[in-house]
Amino acid sequence: MSIDLGKVLGAARGYRDLARAAVAEIPAGNQRAHHGFAWIATSVAALEAVADWLAANDGGTGLDRQVALLGFAETLAQLTGGLPMGQNELLRPGDLGLAAEARDLALACADLIDVDHAETRATLAAALADGQWPSEGLPEADLDAIRDQFRRFTAAEILPHAHKWHLANDLIPDATVAAMAELGTFGATIPAEFGGLGLSKLVMCVITEELSRGWIGAGSLGTRSEIAGELIALAGTPEQQKYWLPKIASGAILPTAVFTEPDTGSDLGSLQTRARLVDGQWVIDGAKTWITHASRSDLMTLLCRTRADTQGYAGLSMLLAPKPRGTDADPFPADGMSGSEIEVLGYRGMREYALQFDGLTAPGDALLGGEEGQGFKQLMRTFEAARIQTAARAVGVARRALELGLDYALNRKQFGQALIRFPRVADKLAMSLVDFVLSRELTYAAARAKDTGKRCDIEAGMAKLLAARAAWANADASLQVHGGNGYALEYEISRVLCDARILNIFEGAAEIQAQVIARGLLEGRN
Repeated sequence: MSIDLGKVLGAARGYRDLARAAVAEIPAGNQRAHHGFAWIATSVAALEAVADWLAANDGGTGLDRQVALLGFAETLAQLTGGLPMGQNELLRPGDLGLAAEARDLALACADLIDVDHAETRATLAAALADGQWPSEGLPEADLDAIRDQFRRFTAAEILPHAHKWHLANDLIPDATVAAMAELGTFGATIPAEFGGLGLSKLVMCVITEELSRGWIGAGSLGTRSEIAGELIALAGTPEQQKYWLPKIASGAILPTAVFTEPDTGSDLGSLQTRARLVDGQWVIDGAKTWITHASRSDLMTLLCRTRADTQGYAGLSMLLAPKPRGTDADPFPADGMSGSEIEVLGYRGMREYALQFDGLTAPGDALLGGEEGQGFKQLMRTFEAARIQTAARAVGVARRALELGLDYALNRKQFGQALIRFPRVADKLAMSLVDFVLSRELTYAAARAKDTGKRCDIEAGMAKLLAARAAWANADASLQVHGGNGYALEYEISRVLCDARILNIFEGAAEIQAQVIARGLLEGRN
């Protein structure tokens, strides 16, 4: 069966535009409607990304086209029937007053959605069983070579050890961090003049995806440096750039992002941690929470209030606050700083902490860019890249979940045959593959948008929204394939499920992404 991409995309875009017009008349307080529109727009964007992927690969292989067929069929069926915004939240066309319009879309795409695709799903599962995967080729020079390099590193240095590290709640070993630094992980996007590789955000996506496929902690370690590096490259003074960026790029300095507070969550305008100048030094008081890699880091990008009499975002500044690296015996040796570990289900390897500041000092020149009151604006400029990186982590997790489910289905026998011979198992694997490809291509599209230099908070939000859902869905499906064994800690899928769950929350929860997408599109930014 072939797809008339032009016809189908035209119909899907038309439905999206109708949804936009409908939601524009609905008060913003109706989150279900506005967030539902965001999911509609994200779903259509994923179809566009898959169409572009096929075009970039000369129409794709037969396997590519089958993946696209199922992706289009399922997405259109969701748009016209029920689009999942959460495990128990389905957006129905009637919620937006679009029941008739959805029926028109279903009629326009009837050849695609009114069909039993069991044979296609079986074909995809058989291809996976035979070791076949959809095309990964990227038109950008050297990307395939970079992917291969990090895939081989992950296979040799991360995958054999990740589950053991997770179960022991170990930090990623220093030797592994050093090896990642040697590969250029931490300086991939830092300009070459400051010791980095000066590569694109798309390259960083590929790196993050491959490392996260081994263990999300490994992929996330690079994201710490990505956030700090971009903050300093975009907003730092020449002196700050010259001092910090080469050290971050080489891995000599490991940064951590210190933004969230106990009672604020995504409400950054309510931050209360304060910093004041005393005798030429910044003196910091307050509390932070959910700070990743806080003990072993050397530099904090610290969002705090330097204008005590200014509420909201205008009073916030960003400090580049150095700290001594902690040890197991003394995790926070700096005077005026203490911390306690937050025990978590997954996302291990760096550890999470609640921090207390009671007179911690930072140099007088620690103010990012040398200007007060710019912290929130500086941070917002990096959120796009951070969210794209989170999407890339999710893509890696989604792939690993599928690989584990596939391996188990091939090797586990029940009733005299391998599990993959059972249609419900094969279906799970086939649809996991489809979700992986859709989220991968949407993430790459967001990275390319970022590389153009334009504002792309909408594209970044879409990528994170879809990829996080794919990671969780794939992990859940894979654990189901494992049956009771999947619930046993000794099986890797138990870790992957825990790791996948956080992706819908950090770097802006799914609900925040939907709000950003809806607001941006309704304002006409895209």
